[in-house]
Amino acid sequence: MIDQVVFVTGGAMGMGEAVALLAAERGAKVVVADVNEVAAQTVADKIKSSGGEAIAIKCDVSSASDVKAAIDRTVAEYGRLDAAFNNAGIMVPMTDTADLEEAIYDRVLDINLKGVWLCMKYELQQMRKQGSGAIVNNSSIGGLVGAPGRSAYHAAKHGVLGLTKSSAIEYAPQGIRINAVCPGTIETPMVDTMFRTGDLSQQTTTEGAPIKRLGKANEIAEAVLWLFSPASSFVIGQPISVDGGLSIQ
Repeated sequence: MIDQVVFVTGGAMGMGEAVALLAAERGAKVVVADVNEVAAQTVADKIKSSGGEAIAIKCDVSSASDVKAAIDRTVAEYGRLDAAFNNAGIMVPMTDTADLEEAIYDRVLDINLKGVWLCMKYELQQMRKQGSGAIVNNSSIGGLVGAPGRSAYHAAKHGVLGLTKSSAIEYAPQGIRINAVCPGTIETPMVDTMFRTGDLSQQTTTEGAPIKRLGKANEIAEAVLWLFSPASSFVIGQPISVDGGLSIQ
């Protein structure tokens, strides 16, 4: 990825941070975009202290003006956009569908689905000018299956796969590849919080996957960078499961 320009949302922690660090390690210029600007700057500083090149940008992916400004700054800083990992997302406590508050539903869809669409909108405007690019959207095992108490989250993550497939058909002829990753339960700060609050059982989650362990953020990063690379040049519009075998049961 030498001198490739990589844009990562939710880049301040978890899977986004792992992608940002690995891309930088392999020679990319990285834009770390996150609603938490201080944490994003910490990741960018970590990259620079290791000899890499990175900038941090405050970005709320549910805001069109924020996303457009982030992509505009990326291009102003580095001249192009080669790859993007649309990763920013939230989880809310388990709630039965009939008891889910409309405001919570709207917030989950605004960030987890609309946010991906807004990022793609402005990323694609730049990539089609170039006639090249690779986008990886972060869906989830929740984009492939259902689960009680998670209807809003799963609706959004299923929607991410619909966006991925439809846009992949549109832009493959223009030299732009769009795919998605579908992580299982990964060791991230968000999952740690769910374990602490009892919203998710670590024992049940670990025992539920054929591999009998949680995933690591770097395992997702390796899949994302493969999808960015020419090694996956014939892979178009695919939901790549990285879940320890959970979704095949």
